[in-house]
Amino acid sequence: VGVSSVWGGGIGINYGQIADNLPAPERVVDLLKSINIKKAKLYDADPRVLKAFANSGVEFAVGLGNEYVSNMTDPAKAVEWVKTNVQAYLPGTKISSIAVGNEVYSGNDTALMTNLVPAMQNIQSALLSLGLDSSINVSTAHSSAILFSSYPPSAGAFKSELTSFLRPLLDFLTQNSSPFLINAYPFFAYKDSPTDIPLDYVLFQPNDGLLDSATSLRYQNMLYAQIDSVYAALSALGYHNLDVQVSETGWPSKGDDDEVGATPDNARLYNGNLLRLLAQNGSSGTPMKPNATLDTYIFALFNENLKQGKTSERNYGLFKPDGTPAYDLGLNDASNTISFATSAAK
Repeated sequence: VGVSSVWGGGIGINYGQIADNLPAPERVVDLLKSINIKKAKLYDADPRVLKAFANSGVEFAVGLGNEYVSNMTDPAKAVEWVKTNVQAYLPGTKISSIAVGNEVYSGNDTALMTNLVPAMQNIQSALLSLGLDSSINVSTAHSSAILFSSYPPSAGAFKSELTSFLRPLLDFLTQNSSPFLINAYPFFAYKDSPTDIPLDYVLFQPNDGLLDSATSLRYQNMLYAQIDSVYAALSALGYHNLDVQVSETGWPSKGDDDEVGATPDNARLYNGNLLRLLAQNGSSGTPMKPNATLDTYIFALFNENLKQGKTSERNYGLFKPDGTPAYDLGLNDASNTISFATSAAK
């Protein structure tokens, strides 16, 4: 495949499984090894996957689905979940983080939104009681729809109606040194305004960049601008020391007629250039946070044929279900090694 030389330590891939034709997890172990992936992120805690990856050297983030969040407000159930879905696979399978819920604050389930932080606190307490808190962090991934403003990056701000939910969450993340996770997709912004947004800017191709006049910082790509808008939004609420990690980003290789830009060529450029950029930079820094390590998880490992919605949703994979590349990433010239994140269901 030619990508094995570029997956750096801060890069992972999302391993979604909303499909009926994916290879057995044992085969996926071999696939990830062949491209030197060292990290994976799941949307659940699939026992078949976690068993198959024992002693593989791949480090996992596991997910606790939205449907289980309310149960976790019971501390006893949280302990049971951690014992069954995390502790049972240690130390053979490396598990380094738990994502509780997914994109909760961009939905309209206020009960779920209210239960999220108490659930995270109980999962954290369960890890503590089992002696696992020092090696496993607890967080939750957000859609960029939680932002009221993202341009220019320095004007980044969360939707005001979410402040009462976000403050307890941000306090939790700060207290436990856990990262703030954002799912960031420049593809959506380009698709919605293809005549206003330069394609080279979203695909990490050479371009003049965009200047944020408030900070005099120049942005050469939209992803870094999106990340810095999150840093600005956090700062606006008084949280200056949280790390932002990209829990999902990617580009579809196929889409509907109205999904401008969803082509194999653009997917190859987006993911390939992003991987090169992160490898060259040692996974570091955006203009606003040049010294921060930018852990990033590509979406996704496979095309998933049962995903609902637009055609693009079923075509984010780097690989087809038979294990062959969806397109040639052409990463032979990059240095370093990449890390695949098996991501929880989008």
